Amino acid sequence: MGINTERDIEANLQIGPTDQGMVRLFVLADGIEIPMDFDPEEADDIAEEIRAAAAAARKVKVR
Repeated sequence: MGINTERDIEANLQIGPTDQGMVRLFVLADGIEIPMDFDPEEADDIAEEIRAAAAAARKVKVR
């Protein structure tokens, strides 16, 4: 399994600040909860990676 492997799983993603000054990505799928906390600098890095991936995805020609 990898980044290009499609899965038929629905998931809910929530993103927001915590009361501890962290940024939380919260994933809920098939009854499993995955909270992932990042300090603001790490969250900025992740946001940049997402923007870069979106820019690269726009250049992909779908057959």
